[in-house]
Amino acid sequence: MVSSMDTAGAVDTLETTASNSVDSAAAQSSPVENRMTTRNVNLWYGEKQALFDVDLDVPDRQVTALIGPSGCGKSTFLRCLNRMNDTIDICRVEGDIRLDNVDIYDKTVDVVQLRARVGMVFQKPNPFPKSIYDNIAYGPSIHGLAADKADMDEIVETSLKGAGLWDEVKDRLSEPGNGLSGGQQQRLCIARAIAVSPEVILMDEPCSALDPIATAHIEELIDELRQNFTIAIVTHNMQQAARVSQKTAFFHLGKLIEHNDTDQIFTNPRESMTQDYITGRFG
Repeated sequence: MVSSMDTAGAVDTLETTASNSVDSAAAQSSPVENRMTTRNVNLWYGEKQALFDVDLDVPDRQVTALIGPSGCGKSTFLRCLNRMNDTIDICRVEGDIRLDNVDIYDKTVDVVQLRARVGMVFQKPNPFPKSIYDNIAYGPSIHGLAADKADMDEIVETSLKGAGLWDEVKDRLSEPGNGLSGGQQQRLCIARAIAVSPEVILMDEPCSALDPIATAHIEELIDELRQNFTIAIVTHNMQQAARVSQKTAFFHLGKLIEHNDTDQIFTNPRESMTQDYITGRFG
């Protein structure tokens, strides 16, 4: 259940966090392009329909937060964006989903390459049972991104620095990745995702299993990463959505109810259902 205190905190965050404002002069003078677009996206698990005619734009180098009650389709929709739902036999997706205006469900699209371009960070940190170094090197090795050991070393270092983890692990790269703390493991997974130079990073409740300090680290990292990457994040924490995102999309029962600038969603939503959710009347 979402409390009114949570909502007040989310609104306060919006009013005090200038860095997340999208109505700056720079934003007004430089229209943001959409990195991904979806139109009329419907999804079924067997006979049960889980998504209904979802139209959503994911703007380049911004954070788009997906909010809504449990079971509303947020994570299901997120998984459509890099075809993770392909792994579920009974799942069927219809509609148009484009990355850089290319239909990602076209038969000519290489799914492995797609998932390199649209990386994913899951709710629970899932480092490979390998060393810290090998966790980062795995993707670049598969995709042939390093010509030699020196190139790979540079990719590993750059990725760990990008995830804010380098200084903490640089002297123990040969140690197991799953030996790190929960927050460090999640940052390792983010470093692993960015090691293959994706265009988009999808995050499915990346902080839900973390303590407040680790959560703060991840949120700071998300704000830094959006300078170079397009990010879509599922979160149940509305204060977090207010802190890290520039756009927010509210889902309910598989439908996209409202999508707008984050400050607009939290302070003056168009739809009464959105207002009811953010004020804690249901959820």
